[in-house]
Amino acid sequence: MRVSELSHTSGVPIATVKYYLREGLLPRGETTSPNQARYDGSHLQRLRLIRSLVEVGGLPIATVREVLAAVDDSDTSVHDMLGKAVYAITPDADDEQDAHHDRAVAEIEAMLTRNGWHVGDDAPARRTAAAVLARMHRLGQDRFTANLDAYARAAEQIAETDLAPIAALTDRDDRAEAALVGTVLGDALIAALRRMAQESFSAKHFPPTTHREHR
Repeated sequence: MRVSELSHTSGVPIATVKYYLREGLLPRGETTSPNQARYDGSHLQRLRLIRSLVEVGGLPIATVREVLAAVDDSDTSVHDMLGKAVYAITPDADDEQDAHHDRAVAEIEAMLTRNGWHVGDDAPARRTAAAVLARMHRLGQDRFTANLDAYARAAEQIAETDLAPIAALTDRDDRAEAALVGTVLGDALIAALRRMAQESFSAKHFPPTTHREHR
């Protein structure tokens, strides 16, 4: 298919398709003439992936380029590819160095040990989790930090749900793309499901007060 057909089928404007080509997010098609190229189903799949990462996952183009480069590097294992993707999309939160911060770091370290998690020392999620806990402590919201292991168990179950089906795939590229989709779009899905569950719990346990009409 030509770029116009690729645009029409994918729903991505031609200008955007050409931008993705210039930025290296979308591989070049097969050249058929000096000003023409032919594209196939793999380009359509990549366009849909890019759109999902940008529009649903909320990733900036620079981050999309970085994670797709890891996906496309056949010398990078799925584990390393996923690590690069996760590190690229995880905010790295700064935190002030005080007693609350030291306490939070110790809590995260203890949680990792208790649960037998293998997480790199340089993982941004490790620092972000400690920064969040520290802020909760400063706000006096220890009721949440006391449930850290419950949060960890839920997160572990979600991670297994994300990645276990990938073990059944044999093709490296299929595994890499599935791991990326499960991680990035999975974040958006879990956030939406959590909001719905919170609304349902709130309606059940904190029902709105019904006001009687004054006669």
